[in-house]
Amino acid sequence: MYDSIVIGAGVAGSVIARELAERCNKKVLVIEQREHIAGNCYDEYDENGILIHTYGPHIFHTNKKRVYEYLSRFTKWYPYSHEVVANVYGTYLPVPFNLNSLYQVYGEEKGKELEEKLKNTYGDGARVSILTLKENEDEEIQKVADYVYENVFLHYTMKQWGQTPDEIDPSVMNRVPVLISRDNRYFQDTWQGMPLDGYTKMFEAILNHENIEVQVGKKAQERISFTNDQILLDDVPFSGEVIYTGPVDELFEFQYGRLPYRTLHFTFEHFEEDYVQTHGVVNYTVNESYTRITEFKHMTGQKEKGTTIMKEYPSTYTGEEGEIPYYAILNEENRANYEKYCKMLEKYDNIYLLGRLAEYQYYNIDAMVEKALELADKLGSC
Repeated sequence: MYDSIVIGAGVAGSVIARELAERCNKKVLVIEQREHIAGNCYDEYDENGILIHTYGPHIFHTNKKRVYEYLSRFTKWYPYSHEVVANVYGTYLPVPFNLNSLYQVYGEEKGKELEEKLKNTYGDGARVSILTLKENEDEEIQKVADYVYENVFLHYTMKQWGQTPDEIDPSVMNRVPVLISRDNRYFQDTWQGMPLDGYTKMFEAILNHENIEVQVGKKAQERISFTNDQILLDDVPFSGEVIYTGPVDELFEFQYGRLPYRTLHFTFEHFEEDYVQTHGVVNYTVNESYTRITEFKHMTGQKEKGTTIMKEYPSTYTGEEGEIPYYAILNEENRANYEKYCKMLEKYDNIYLLGRLAEYQYYNIDAMVEKALELADKLGSC
């Protein structure tokens, strides 16, 4: 009945399913464990009529023209440029830390002096890591780095990853930027926005093809199994492509142990006011047990009365019912364990790992779409 099987109906699974069905005219079975499609991008209307992102905020942004044009086949866009502020002891600073943040912290006179130093050293518009600033010989520039490290980065990272300061790899500072500009946007990508009718509607459109059958609420293991040299569908050998986007350790019942992740827990609150925040996302970088609060109406442009916010609490992923693995904890030991699971798949020449969970990596939406399209290119000889 089927030429290809795709396990998972998130970003990766939906795009590769569409490509195999449309480009290659293959009959594709999509098996999704959750009761809905769209993966962590899933959005829905809450009981108050507010469109919320059930699994945390997802903002589309990309410099990849192919990806933008591809998704634009399935949605129109609400032109949203994401801006984030950090609540630092009651002061709201733009993040990434930029010249506007600098003036708020240091005042007009000192801010102007530091701006000139930063521009003369790194250039107007530069994106400089706090590690680079910290290594500068100028003590005042070092102090800027220290401020950003302590007030924007350190405590937020401790909450996000469940680490103490000693456990945080110093190299991570190399990824924390200071922008020598007044651009308050969180992303500087060419194309930014939100699907006009929501992510779920976009993925419904992607999977809406006569060659695609989607089964939700079903675990892959209910239909897929492995012999020594074959993949079976309902106990019958299957020779077509199997695209797997789920956790590899789960596929083999955690034979080498569970791969570590951080998970997220959310609480939602509704207010009668039209807005309760100035921005879509406020990061809590020095206090509170949550990392950020999202107010979705800023992102979607929805005009409904009232507003819904979401508080986000990171914690250790245990695999308990209802928990979702969000962020792979990447270190040598965990990566080596992941490779053991990959080794178990080498004997099968028709299975492909695709996606954050299957590849034990973190990808933005655009990177995931691009990887799915590249795999379709690889399989596209049909």
